[in-house]
Amino acid sequence: MNQVAVVTGAGTGIGAACAAALAGQCSTLVLLGRRLEKLHAVERSLGAREPELRLHARSVDVSDVDAVQAFVSWATNELGAVDILVNNAGSPQPKITGGLDDVAATWESTWRANTLSVVLMTEGLKPLLRRPGGRIITIGSFAAEMGTGSPAYASAKGALETYSVTLMRELGHEGITSNVVSPGYTAGTELLNGRMTPERHDRLVAGIAAGRAGTPEEIAAAVAYLASPMAGFVNGQVITANGGTYLSA
Repeated sequence: MNQVAVVTGAGTGIGAACAAALAGQCSTLVLLGRRLEKLHAVERSLGAREPELRLHARSVDVSDVDAVQAFVSWATNELGAVDILVNNAGSPQPKITGGLDDVAATWESTWRANTLSVVLMTEGLKPLLRRPGGRIITIGSFAAEMGTGSPAYASAKGALETYSVTLMRELGHEGITSNVVSPGYTAGTELLNGRMTPERHDRLVAGIAAGRAGTPEEIAAAVAYLASPMAGFVNGQVITANGGTYLSA
């Protein structure tokens, strides 16, 4: 298909899986992230698999206004239009170790990384979104519904659900959809590097009906559906992909 997709946080984990899932339905795929070496590895892998796919890997801090503005200028000149925007980039909440100053700094940095980053990319690319047919897909988290030991992260992800519904109301009449994919415990992501003890793993899996963690590819499959023409009547929704998570841990 002659579509243009932009995926943020595309160098690893769910973002890389989303890029792979979209590669077969796009003519142009733009991979964004902060580490070019990771993006180039994904670019090489997808290029070998889809030799006719136009790939662009660009280092962009999507939480930085100037960096996003520079990317939007590039996209306006080089892409012209964007069919699919996947807002995947984000980061975990740092541990709070101090007083209120540390609380404020942690909440602000977590909000910037997980909420403002999505707002900046979406608002920046909004004029380029295909009308009709544009797709905005944002990666949320089951933490937004269930709460975790990282309240700033859970709240930042929860705000994305409200923002997505706002986009639906604003852009739905132009044929643009906005949805959230909310993953549960997903193995193989950098979000959990150094944060997943065997005890925590067992506790989380015990609360999942499927009896296991999810994979980035399973999350990407939900993203690929929402990006497809068949999902044109799905708008303003939170699609959970959590294996049947029913206990908070």
